[in-house]
Amino acid sequence: MSGTLRGPGHGQGGGTGGGTGTAVVVGAGVGGLATAIGLRRAGWEVTVLERRTVPERYGTAFGIHPTAQSALDRLGLGDALRARAVPYRGAGIRRPDGKILAALPLERIERRAGRPELLISRPHLLDALLDALERLGGVRIAHGRHLTDPGALTADLVVGADGINSAVRTAHFGSACGPRPIGTVAWIGIAGFETGLYGETWGAGRFFGMTPVEAGRTNWYATVPEATTAQEVREAFAGWHDPIPRVLAETDPATWIRYEMRHLHPALPAFVADGRIALVGDAAHAMTPNLGQGACTALLDAEALSRAVAAAGPAGLPGALRAYDKERRRSAQRVAFGSRSLHRFMTGSRPALRDALVRLLP
Repeated sequence: MSGTLRGPGHGQGGGTGGGTGTAVVVGAGVGGLATAIGLRRAGWEVTVLERRTVPERYGTAFGIHPTAQSALDRLGLGDALRARAVPYRGAGIRRPDGKILAALPLERIERRAGRPELLISRPHLLDALLDALERLGGVRIAHGRHLTDPGALTADLVVGADGINSAVRTAHFGSACGPRPIGTVAWIGIAGFETGLYGETWGAGRFFGMTPVEAGRTNWYATVPEATTAQEVREAFAGWHDPIPRVLAETDPATWIRYEMRHLHPALPAFVADGRIALVGDAAHAMTPNLGQGACTALLDAEALSRAVAAAGPAGLPGALRAYDKERRRSAQRVAFGSRSLHRFMTGSRPALRDALVRLLP
């Protein structure tokens, strides 16, 4: 399977590295598409390989932190994000009876960054990325391409953006680091009304979260270790504060998404290999969703990688990949560790002690 593409628009991206190269991006999720945009803007010829036969449309909401918003601005995507995103403010952590334990630090983040945390529907963000690639031209997305031999890709640069089960990671980094279940099943969905009450409610071994996502709808997510059906999820939260039971009652279970929470373990010793291989997003550092940073870290990876490659050009690619690894690996792995630690704290066996500690937060 060749990784090169001799498509239209070659060399039009304006990169500063004194030449362009060829790149194959494996995976057409958020990290893969953002990387393809950054590389194409730098003038590289890009092919995106995606195992799905059609663009994915599932998913609910992504939280986009101000740092990731800045990365999207540098990729030329900030306006597209803000056109469909909504700000996230006024959220808290509650007990099942509705008593507030603490406020989420959203307003403090906004004051420091000069812009709010944003929430956007996952399909809307993917559409914005696909539209940007179409406008740039010269990028081919090959759907239905199940990659069996990543080592056969011949492009100057191969980017593994193929998720937690990454074939690129396994081929070039081995199987010592891989997906690990954490023993928790998550459920997510979209309610067809705005609750006006947002944040997370923490119970004994389970939690429920709600965020805005767009006008007239509410994004929700929940974990219930013992639940295997939608009815069991509803029963698990039947006595919790309003509007949690109503959200579950009025969301069609056919639209719910159920998945086993996993993370990448142990941490990779590098995000790059062989002077031409780089990993981004979940392929590099898949994490639990508790900090809501999965999409953010993927976007930061994509922007940092494409920026380093644009500055160095094909001749300086090994050095560019080392710079990318230095900038992103420890930062992303710290976020992953923090998210996993928060999950343990939220679902621990001593909720009374946990709640007391939460009340001490500023």
